[in-house]
Amino acid sequence: MIGFEETEVTPDLRAWIQDYRPGGVILFSRNLMNAEQITTLTNELQAIAGDIPLLMAIDQEGGRVSRLPSEFTIFPPAATVAQSGSTDLAYQAAAVTAKELRSVGINMNMAPVLDIHTNPDNPIIGNRAFGTEPEQVCKMGAATIAGLQDHRVLACGKHFPGHGDTSTDSHLELPTVHASRKRLEEIELQPFRYAIEHGLQAMMTAHVHYPDLDPVYPATLSPTILSGLLRQDLGFSGVILSDDLEMRAILDHARVGDAAIRSLQAGADMLLICKSRALATDTFQAIERALTAGELDPTKMKASLARIHKVKQQFVYPYHPIDCSTLSNIVGIPAHREVLASIRHHADKIA
Repeated sequence: MIGFEETEVTPDLRAWIQDYRPGGVILFSRNLMNAEQITTLTNELQAIAGDIPLLMAIDQEGGRVSRLPSEFTIFPPAATVAQSGSTDLAYQAAAVTAKELRSVGINMNMAPVLDIHTNPDNPIIGNRAFGTEPEQVCKMGAATIAGLQDHRVLACGKHFPGHGDTSTDSHLELPTVHASRKRLEEIELQPFRYAIEHGLQAMMTAHVHYPDLDPVYPATLSPTILSGLLRQDLGFSGVILSDDLEMRAILDHARVGDAAIRSLQAGADMLLICKSRALATDTFQAIERALTAGELDPTKMKASLARIHKVKQQFVYPYHPIDCSTLSNIVGIPAHREVLASIRHHADKIA
């Protein structure tokens, strides 16, 4: 899954997608101007993809992690949604988000955050989490997943097995969590387990080192955590995505191509490279060399492709181009703004 810097499909981007055939695209604020432009962009990307449509993803958590322009209904951060005390409102917020995303051709949301905000010094999670207690995060997370997936937007829980107890930002360096396996089972893992039991079909890894789980590798590169804990122990059968391999938590310790191979060996199905086309090219070529050299198991790669195909069958197929004339009936409409107002009202009343 790749990102890019443009607001339109340039000849270079078109040629690259045709050559390398990524499985998905992730969009950021830098790519998005308004609803009509987004629709034109996603339609063109899907036209290039052809017979195998793309997962078209975005980080639209709400609050400070919102990529959509202001004409869309932008919800407050997860902590404020949770403060309303209503799983029904959490579901409605996710449903509204899903409807507006689908209306412009986006079929995957990198949400909800299932981390528990257990460390007040955490510089990156904070109010992106639904709360400081497992039960609240479990219930609000499950309601958000249902609101997205019931409206045909694939939810992606993050950041497994938990980024809430870190004191550093994995965008800038590799955090370490010195929690025991027992403590992780009792607290951090609960929302992930609950989400899996309630139908979550995609999970994003954390670029975080948990020495009690794996003394050497961070979760994104750890077979013990991805294949052992997530697949075998928690029984997750959906798609495992790496967090962005361009983050310093990875780049400071390995070449992206090497990290990509190790992540696939560990159990990841899909790799995120969110900006650099050169690094994405290097990664594709490194994976091709690894397959030729026997460093990657073709059977496992086919299993990954099957998992990706399964979620595409549910959330992408059959693909139809978006008609821009329908946007004004969906994006930012009064009924959607009313859900936003209700969440703010209930959160303020409880506060």
